[in-house]
Amino acid sequence: QVQLVESGGGLVQAGGSLRLSCAASGRTFSAYAMGWFRQAPGKEREFVATISRSGGATSYADSVKGRFTISRDNAKTMVYLQMNSLVPEDTAVYYCAAAAMGLFDISRRESTYDFWGQGTQVTVSS
Repeated sequence: QVQLVESGGGLVQAGGSLRLSCAASGRTFSAYAMGWFRQAPGKEREFVATISRSGGATSYADSVKGRFTISRDNAKTMVYLQMNSLVPEDTAVYYCAAAAMGLFDISRRESTYDFWGQGTQVTVSS
């Protein structure tokens, strides 16, 4: 089991920034690729960003590419999502997820991920 707890969400004006954090505990953090997903009201959950176990590979949804940055600190068992130039369409509950994968593998698919956090709300006002 891996326990994931997100934090850092809140209310921000359009154009602003937020940094989400996800604290992991339980099994060896470095054995898991990590991902961020989000779910807006009335919509299905969607992929945002993913990072490999080593941190050497990342991938982003087209809607956030160039604005969001995913990173991880294996020593601190943390994963982060730096969100810049936020727009109202970024409003959603953001979820952190962990997937047992190969060292350099990443995945954009929800079904790949084994463990999920409870989510943190991000609201961007216009």
